[in-house]
Amino acid sequence: MTEQLRLAFMGTPDFSVPVLRALVEAGHEVACVYSQPPRAAGRGQKLKPSPVQGKAAELGIEVRTPTSLKSEEEQAAFAALDLDCAVVVAYGLILPPEILAAPRLGCVNIHASLLPRWRGAAPIQRAILAGDEISGVTIMQMAEGLDTGDMLLSNQLPITSETTGESLHDALSAMGAELILEALSGLQAGTITALPQPVEGVSYASKLERQEGHIDWQKTAPELERLVRAFTPWPGSWFDFGGERIKILTAELADGTAEPGTVLDNHLTIASGEGALRLLKIQRAGKGPMAAADFLRGFDLPVGSRLT
Repeated sequence: MTEQLRLAFMGTPDFSVPVLRALVEAGHEVACVYSQPPRAAGRGQKLKPSPVQGKAAELGIEVRTPTSLKSEEEQAAFAALDLDCAVVVAYGLILPPEILAAPRLGCVNIHASLLPRWRGAAPIQRAILAGDEISGVTIMQMAEGLDTGDMLLSNQLPITSETTGESLHDALSAMGAELILEALSGLQAGTITALPQPVEGVSYASKLERQEGHIDWQKTAPELERLVRAFTPWPGSWFDFGGERIKILTAELADGTAEPGTVLDNHLTIASGEGALRLLKIQRAGKGPMAAADFLRGFDLPVGSRLT
């Protein structure tokens, strides 16, 4: 049986929660959880704890939410935990050298890409947008650079025409939860070798911006179809018509040629910069998701209209 390790867990969003749960269920001692501070959310702008903080509280684990780890006080408090290792998953704060060096086995990170492809903040969505055929998880020994550390383990899975940002997020989160247990076992036993990342093939996944979901019909149909899938559920994809914002939930490639943004038929097929995109499921502001046929029964979008 794998020896129990004394760990800190550092993570913030939903993606990180299955990993925390897996570490606890495997019998490791999670001495402390670090997460981003609660953020104002909802109409009342009340402070809401992160998903990781919520799960840690549920599990009865101490939670710390510093805004920075640069102070001597924070670094001393971290060192005082006397850790074997720190597991980091989408935490959101830079770890200074003093933090990286404090645990006996260092800090390991679960990154949702096959490094060095898609270092940075949004590897899941950027992989789909780019038309990558595979994605995966890399467990790396953390270093000072942005996702530049030596690789301990990796595993991959295909990106298909059905893959969305949501489905890939969930699959990679589950994969990371499995892979980190294997990595920790190998580190403790000394049976795992850290390999430097290749110097070629480096790319950066910049943070998602809400405005990226605004459809530019000058793009090709394959680009737009990937965008719809990649940005499900956030930031979503949409177009404006008649003073209303209309969200695209699912779409498929279709035949047709016209000026980009032209409505080609009564099935919501829209011309793009190359080819056409048929909108299958959409959502008007304040209403529920609906099929294209149902949408057209209540919204005037005649053939020949231009979406700009």
